[in-house]
Amino acid sequence: MGAERTVLKTQVGIVGGGPAGLMLSHLLSKSGIDNIVVEKRDHETIRTTHRAGILEHGSVRMLTDTGVSHRVLSEGYRHEGIDLRFGGESHRIDFEDLVGESVWLYPQNEVFTDLAAARERDHGDVRYGVSDTSVTDLATGTPKILFTDSDGRDFEIHCDILAGSDGSGGICRRSIPKEARTDNFIEYPFAWFGILTRAAPSAPELIYAHSDRGFALISQRNDSVQRMYFQSDPNEDAGAWSEDRIWEELQARVDGPDGFELTRGPIFEKTVLKFRSYVCEPLRYGNLFLAGDAGHTVPPTGAKGLNLALADVRVLFEAIDSFYATKSADLLDGYSDKALQRVWRAQNFSYWMTSMLHTRADASPFERKRVLGELSGVVGSRHGSAYLAEAYTGWPHS
Repeated sequence: MGAERTVLKTQVGIVGGGPAGLMLSHLLSKSGIDNIVVEKRDHETIRTTHRAGILEHGSVRMLTDTGVSHRVLSEGYRHEGIDLRFGGESHRIDFEDLVGESVWLYPQNEVFTDLAAARERDHGDVRYGVSDTSVTDLATGTPKILFTDSDGRDFEIHCDILAGSDGSGGICRRSIPKEARTDNFIEYPFAWFGILTRAAPSAPELIYAHSDRGFALISQRNDSVQRMYFQSDPNEDAGAWSEDRIWEELQARVDGPDGFELTRGPIFEKTVLKFRSYVCEPLRYGNLFLAGDAGHTVPPTGAKGLNLALADVRVLFEAIDSFYATKSADLLDGYSDKALQRVWRAQNFSYWMTSMLHTRADASPFERKRVLGELSGVVGSRHGSAYLAEAYTGWPHS
């Protein structure tokens, strides 16, 4: 028989130490609620995994107002709008003018770095590099997390509440019996071919480009590194593309009579990003509560993924805090319904942006011209532009 597991007792056990899990841990600790976080990846792997990041104004305030860090304000890039580019012309959506808000370009791994530093500063119990993680007794008053730590020691966490923030490929959602959940999803017939290149920004703000050849996104990470994507087949082999071929394809998708030219540089990363829309209903099973990608995923077109995760955490924290402060489970009972209201709103926006900007290979001439009419309607109407601006910068939190 194997060695006995060491039993740890806490109020909230959290599976997943990415931004969602660490933010929940941070908020709970500030409120005096004991918690333990377990994460299968090591700290350095998460810190050095390059992921894009557009933060809504509410997410920025969440980081700064709760004492995580103000680094997003000093090292991030405030964007007061985006360009929609189609027919070879750019049309600026001015967030500040339309809705009085802006977004911040701040990569997700930097959000993780700030949260991890805050948890270490505040002596939070976060265990990276764990393995053989499982969750059990979810429908009881004492759900449990079993895991082996990075030194090979076996543990068992007993908690009152278990938060699953371990991403779309994690164990928590899969631990909910199939008969107790509904999996809502659609697959998209395209992917994003993404690159990182050492070059100055091609434009001061993000460009979302629609063309007959397909979608392209022109973005940046900082003053010397650009991130760009173009619509591709989900089965595309990134290694088969030379740098010259990539630049020619990207340039072709933004070409226009204004002579706009991309700033080129050496490409040091190539990836093909597949995506789909998914929502698990409900976001709760027993005393397991899902947050972030564990419960839902969106295509990246609407820049909603990380922001939705932090919005979930806000609602879940308020429910847990109320439970311990008042002994009432009312907010916990309402968590799934409340979080899902925003999730479905974001799903609609992300689906709309994705459908409007991408070019389906089987689209008829009617459909291609209809999409151009839709884009013209958005940029030609203050009300249409304001809808996009409000959704992109983030709806108020109720």
